[in-house]
Amino acid sequence: MVEELVIAVIAAVCACGLYAMAAARVVRQYERGVVFRLGRLQEGIRGPGFTTILPFVDKLHKVNLQIVTMPVPAQDGITRDNVTVRVDAVIYFKVVDAAEALVRVEDYRFAVSQMAQTSLRSIIGKSDLDDLLSNREKLNQGLELMIDSPAIGWGVQIDRVEIKDVSLPETMKRSMARQAEADRERRARVINADAELQASKKLAEAAKEMSGQPAALQLRLLQTVVAVAAEKNSTLVLPFPVELLRFLERATPAEAVQAVQAVSGAVQAAPSPPADQSPAAAATDGADAADAADAADAVEPGAPDAVEPGAPDLAVPGLTTRPKVSSVPTTSSPMPAPPLEEEPQKRQDAQPV
Repeated sequence: MVEELVIAVIAAVCACGLYAMAAARVVRQYERGVVFRLGRLQEGIRGPGFTTILPFVDKLHKVNLQIVTMPVPAQDGITRDNVTVRVDAVIYFKVVDAAEALVRVEDYRFAVSQMAQTSLRSIIGKSDLDDLLSNREKLNQGLELMIDSPAIGWGVQIDRVEIKDVSLPETMKRSMARQAEADRERRARVINADAELQASKKLAEAAKEMSGQPAALQLRLLQTVVAVAAEKNSTLVLPFPVELLRFLERATPAEAVQAVQAVSGAVQAAPSPPADQSPAAAATDGADAADAADAADAVEPGAPDAVEPGAPDLAVPGLTTRPKVSSVPTTSSPMPAPPLEEEPQKRQDAQPV
């Protein structure tokens, strides 16, 4: 009798243990438990921790409340401006009502995926290509609203939707590249023209300042020569402005002044013809005086320097006439006076018979 009682107690304990093991459940922190008793939804949602159910009567479904990251397959579509594109996206959502997610929809993950694909194709057809490429933030918000509206009834909340990539045909890529290149070239030309305008204004101001000081132009020329000579060049191109030539014209060498003085002294030292001189002799003397005067005019202090015979002819841009070339000697010795012995003979020959 005692043995039978012991066996019954052991059997009861084992049955209780098996029942407890069948009824015990553990719900994680990021999960919620939904209990169906004989197919009917129970009111309470089981929170995280240890919980029990009736074995063979209740059925516990655990729903994950974590944010789910789901990639949306790439969708081919035609934009509003008739451009064929291929767009893919990614969607972030989470379950906010575990009971609704199990009761309202068969598979909430599949439902959200299909809704995201159809909404993405609808957004592609309503948008332009420029909006898909540059205004993605606005499109993401519109796509989120389109998916979130039916998902609220499923106990699912759409957290975020992002357009990940927009694939274009190769012909469209080449066209866009040419457009971008043309725009860059246009901007470069505008910037270059603006720089030329500003530089011309500054150069005009600089020329206005240098016109009052001729020495400033010469200093600027010397600075240019120094800048060019700093580099290791075998050929030096030196500009020769007209203003520098005028500056050199005003600074005549002393040799030219001495030559003018010598010619003037020789003309004054020539003897005057006597009263009985014939008209032919007077004409001859007048011609000699005119030649001397022409020689004096050729070497005036304001004229350019005398060029030696055999020197190269200089052609300066900006001048309409070439510098005068004079054969007057540049030495400091005075020009000898014409011989006086022949004057009486010329007078006798000029007298009428």
